[in-house]
Amino acid sequence: MDKRPLIICLALAVLHTHASAQFTDPRTYQNTPVGINQLELAYAYVRSNTSIDASFVISGAKFNLNQGLVDYTRYFAFLHRMAWVEGSLPIANLSGSITGTNITGSTTGTGDSCYSAAILLKGGPALSPAQFANAVNTTSIGLSLSTTAPTGQYDPNKLLNLGSDRWSFKPEFAISKPFGPEQRWVFDTYANTYLYTDNTSYRGAEVLRQRALLGLEGHISYTLNDTIWASLDTRYSFRGNTTVSGVNQDNPQRNFILGTELVVSPNSRNSFTFEFAKAAVHKNGPSLTGFTVKYDYIWGKDRR
Repeated sequence: MDKRPLIICLALAVLHTHASAQFTDPRTYQNTPVGINQLELAYAYVRSNTSIDASFVISGAKFNLNQGLVDYTRYFAFLHRMAWVEGSLPIANLSGSITGTNITGSTTGTGDSCYSAAILLKGGPALSPAQFANAVNTTSIGLSLSTTAPTGQYDPNKLLNLGSDRWSFKPEFAISKPFGPEQRWVFDTYANTYLYTDNTSYRGAEVLRQRALLGLEGHISYTLNDTIWASLDTRYSFRGNTTVSGVNQDNPQRNFILGTELVVSPNSRNSFTFEFAKAAVHKNGPSLTGFTVKYDYIWGKDRR
């Protein structure tokens, strides 16, 4: 059996699957003052020791992803509610091999870019930084739509690629509830769905079609002091089965990811985030382990 096409399609989905498996950050849907800008620089490392692409489960496949990310977010008022837009671009190095064969490869370049728009429907009045300083956190409800564009490096004739050669869309509904003494605890729950367009050059000449991948997330976080908070994160995703050129692959996914996050903010302009995630259950999905380090710089009107 020629395994060259298989490693191609495994590699095609590494960045995309990595993005899908990662959590929406806890406290994402809490209110934030408008007129604020945020620049984020991130580094992520992901290791997987099994198939990445859900269409093929190949024991012995190993991948290592080193990814840098540049992300920009703008918070603003829309219909008197707090809203934001976000865009990100990854730059990555990906290496892979299959145990027991001489098939190896490595590539470096840009991955698929991602764009998001969101709004708080409840608990998020548009407040200036001065108004926000005296505001009390309340339960918030939010909606967002994220789009991943096929802008990443992609060549169906190469072993490894950093792009997925298809669009994906993720609508998300979120509830964030602070509670406990001084509202130090926050519980977040998110429901989202990944919707995919077809990849018409899958393995060079075939058509990959994937059904919606549904996801549920739960996050519980605690504020230790004025500068540090930490969270425990969970994500369960299911369905997402595929067909290749009309042939049903009979591969619905069932994935359960556990993670944790620590955020340190020495002042109002700078913060550092440390994340860890591991797949505890991975039926027809990636058995991944990874960590991320982020630096955020915030600036804007009246920001001190």
